[in-house]
Amino acid sequence: MISKAFKNIVVTFIIGCAIFVVGNLLQNGGFEFDSVTDFLTDFAFYQLYTFVLAFINTTFFNYMEGRQWKQYDTIKRIVLGIAGSTILTLAGIFALRFCVTVFYYDVPYEKFLENDSWSGYSFALWITLTIVSIFHIAYFYNKYQKNKIKEQKVIAGTASAKFDALKNQLDPHFLFNSLNVLTSLIEENPRNAQRFTTSLSKVYRYVLEQKNKDLVTVDEELDFARTYMSLLKMRFEDSIIFEIPDRASNPESRVVPLSLQLLLENAVKHNMVTSSKPLHIKIFEQNGMLVVENNLQPKQIVKKSSGVGLENIKQRYNLLSNRKVSINQQAKSFAVAIPMLTKQVSIMKAIEPKSKFDDRYVRARKRVEELKEFYYSLLSYFIVIPFLIFIWYRYTPHTIQWFWFPMLGWGLGLAFHAYKVYVNDGMLGSNWEKRQIEKYMREEEEQERWN
Repeated sequence: MISKAFKNIVVTFIIGCAIFVVGNLLQNGGFEFDSVTDFLTDFAFYQLYTFVLAFINTTFFNYMEGRQWKQYDTIKRIVLGIAGSTILTLAGIFALRFCVTVFYYDVPYEKFLENDSWSGYSFALWITLTIVSIFHIAYFYNKYQKNKIKEQKVIAGTASAKFDALKNQLDPHFLFNSLNVLTSLIEENPRNAQRFTTSLSKVYRYVLEQKNKDLVTVDEELDFARTYMSLLKMRFEDSIIFEIPDRASNPESRVVPLSLQLLLENAVKHNMVTSSKPLHIKIFEQNGMLVVENNLQPKQIVKKSSGVGLENIKQRYNLLSNRKVSINQQAKSFAVAIPMLTKQVSIMKAIEPKSKFDDRYVRARKRVEELKEFYYSLLSYFIVIPFLIFIWYRYTPHTIQWFWFPMLGWGLGLAFHAYKVYVNDGMLGSNWEKRQIEKYMREEEEQERWN
């Protein structure tokens, strides 16, 4: 708290120094003082005005921020903020002028009120409103960035939670169906039931290890599919026939874990598997997809589905990639094609760039847009300002050099714009936004950790 207060004092003092310089250049025509005492007195008054008006406007801003605003009240909040700052600034300037004139210069208050005019307020009001406007823009920009970060974190957190829920379905689902198979084997073939129990422990270990992963290599999944097929062969023997490749054509390709097991399980669940009508299941690659195809011989009576299998695979792929699971049912065959992903993807696909190329292109495009915007502003400045000076010279009294106000105000804005475009690592530079986002994310994580 102390360091923040000290920082605010330093910033206010620097602003007061800048206003002192600008004020003397515009109002007095230069730094012409009769003595050092006059210089220090004038400097002290500028600082007094700056600190008092800064305190008034900061207090008012904190009050406005403490009120309850609706989601779409941003424009209303800005208009009321600037209007309130204008009224309070005028009141503050009046109070300061009154105290300085009456108590410091010992002028009767009747004479002060009689001689008081707009010229004593215009400069201080213009400067204050300029600073307040810049402060509002910076504040709401930062607030917008924080809200955007929170929104993206909610999207990513929701996707991650949903993905975890889908993966957690696999554990009890697999165990339940395996126990059903084991129950059938105990009645039909007790010896195979013993072998099945031994093999089941190895298979279930894979389920526990892989279900928490987002993706596994196709080779890992093929190996597991072969192991799972051996379990099914213990029950159905020659009634089920498998074709499966030894290895994937691309060793880096990946699929969601246990996808082949779920598809094989669905094929057996929904089709007749007998020695007279064997079930043919074939796994192969086609156009970047891993296809599981079986001959279609649906059961007359099918047990009610748990709703996990195919829908689980489709939802997991939807969270991981834009590529979709394809289903092709024909008169004599049924095939499901799952995408083989060639790179590790993140659940946070909604906020991550699709590729390094895309990210570079977006950043380059943003850079070009910023440069173009700056050049347009610079060109407009050198066209409009000379025209305003001409208007002043040709049509207005030369005693009031009003053209300085747009020239300095616009020039200050151009200086900030140039700094943002050409300075990479400084405050408000091109890399500043990235660092601020990372900083706010760390702060959010710390708050969530302690809350």
